[in-house]
Amino acid sequence: MNNSFTFTIKSICFDESYRPSDNTRITTNFANLARGERRQENLRDALRMINNRFNALAHWDNAKGDRYSVELEIVSVDVDIEGNGQTFPTIEILKTNILDHHTDQRIEGIVGNNFSSYVRDYDFSVVLPNHNKGQKEFSIPDNFGDLHGKLFKSFVKSDSFKEKFTKPPVICLSVSDNKTYQRTGNQHPVLGVEYQPNSTSLTEQYFQKMGLQVRYFMPANSAAPLAFYFVGDLLNDYSNLELIGTISTMETFQKIYRPEIYNANAVAGKRYQPNLKNSDHSLTQIVYDREERSQLASEQGKFAEQNFIKPYQKVLEQWSANYA
Repeated sequence: MNNSFTFTIKSICFDESYRPSDNTRITTNFANLARGERRQENLRDALRMINNRFNALAHWDNAKGDRYSVELEIVSVDVDIEGNGQTFPTIEILKTNILDHHTDQRIEGIVGNNFSSYVRDYDFSVVLPNHNKGQKEFSIPDNFGDLHGKLFKSFVKSDSFKEKFTKPPVICLSVSDNKTYQRTGNQHPVLGVEYQPNSTSLTEQYFQKMGLQVRYFMPANSAAPLAFYFVGDLLNDYSNLELIGTISTMETFQKIYRPEIYNANAVAGKRYQPNLKNSDHSLTQIVYDREERSQLASEQGKFAEQNFIKPYQKVLEQWSANYA
């Protein structure tokens, strides 16, 4: 049994002219912004927020706060399971690049940042609800997330990934409103102060199967910590500018999608529990339908089931059993 599938990587620029492709999950952060009557204003405002935040964090030798701008690249990954040219959209991530207008230098940023996956939608919107239907107590199915984790690890180890990217991915997510976070004495010059959660979560376990560990940091002038999922050494494997590119991009998205947490008027204290019902927050001017996004996740999970899981079930099961 071949221990690797064929991955194809395509990328397009995320700017104010961006329009989602047919294969893009429409619940994805950047795709959701590029819809409706205000699509161009949404994109323009989000990109401005990212650049402003980047320059605020990269403040050294940057007196006017305009030295840098961030270019975003949407990276779409298709997988060919049987080697016959038939592909399925597996993963979609973001790549940052930083423009230094003082030196006219283009600096490569981090790949990952946002993370989208049809198979993850299938796991959380189809497998998990079906497993718990009619049950008195919530439980997690055996081997939950195994296939998805192995697909992701196979992609990161693939020649396709290594040819295009020089460092492992970092994925940046929101903190969980089901956990409490305690501030520690550890502080990084860019990532900020570190927080520790009081317990693990299903998301952490799911990403662990992808080969990723997590740490929580709250950058300067942020309202809440961010979750950074990574391989290796987050604090030493990436430069300050690389980390700032991820922070400025993903904090902007979180301010739009989780304003109760990331655009809250009160900053997280020593002991912090996120609250999605927090009314003391400010809204951005960017239009976003969170309820619609939640409903669409279920539809996308069913799409993965019908077009990927069921048609290739035997091949996927055999590959997963033999994957090392």
